[in-house]
Amino acid sequence: MNQNYLAFAAPAKLNLSLHIVGKRADGYHLLDTVFRFIDFADTIELAVRDDGEVVLVNPLAGVLPEHDLTVRAARLLQQHSGTPLGVNIRLTKRIPMGGGLGGGSSDAATVLIALNRLWQTGCTREQLMALGLMLGADVPVFIFGRNARATGIGEELSEIKAVDAWYVVIHPGVNVPTAEVFKTFSQKVLTGQDEISIMRILKSTQQQRNALQQVVCEMYPAVNEAVSELSKHGSPLMTGSGSCVFLECQSESQANRIFTTLSNRFDGFVARGLGQHPLYDKV
Repeated sequence: MNQNYLAFAAPAKLNLSLHIVGKRADGYHLLDTVFRFIDFADTIELAVRDDGEVVLVNPLAGVLPEHDLTVRAARLLQQHSGTPLGVNIRLTKRIPMGGGLGGGSSDAATVLIALNRLWQTGCTREQLMALGLMLGADVPVFIFGRNARATGIGEELSEIKAVDAWYVVIHPGVNVPTAEVFKTFSQKVLTGQDEISIMRILKSTQQQRNALQQVVCEMYPAVNEAVSELSKHGSPLMTGSGSCVFLECQSESQANRIFTTLSNRFDGFVARGLGQHPLYDKV
């Protein structure tokens, strides 16, 4: 059995804007959002097995291995391809969970991309994206591999060119459950409004905004505090459904200077925006 681990990056993402334009009959919300990859990442280490077993060597506390997205991704690719091979998965988490940075989705995407090569399953990018969508709406963009505008439930992607930028990212220390946020948003904002009226609202607001930010700030005072503190330095945004809040900067020195003023009160980091996913050329 091969115990030679190979390491692969699973980068975080930011939502540079997030609009909600409606809701489908099945409960999924229709989005219009911009994804930006940053150079802050989890690390996925993989060692191919010849016995077909998929083993998560270091399960996350509180998450059953069979529920972990890395394990589910590997088993989904196994099922799709019919490969007799298996894998040992070793996961080093840096991206905070429940922070809106897409860590779990990115981990799943990296497993699909890497195992497609290691197992020589021969899937195209489009096939991997279709598999990824079965795991979660955010997974396909990481396989798409380019900074992108996403519509639909997040699966309709078109490449965008993002400017060079650095980001101060603050984690307020709370884990925000996505389903609860969308439910509250629906009750407070979408109730009684049709899609046309929502589109009018969007056209009357600034482009860079997160439609969920106000709801999350009302639900979680710690997020509101992070927004308030970062607002002293510019116009921060929450990413995804929260809880992380970020501020775009023009230089690394500016980002580091701002982060230093906040680091005694908040956890967080400084990251550079990426032009593409680190594994873009591996598909």
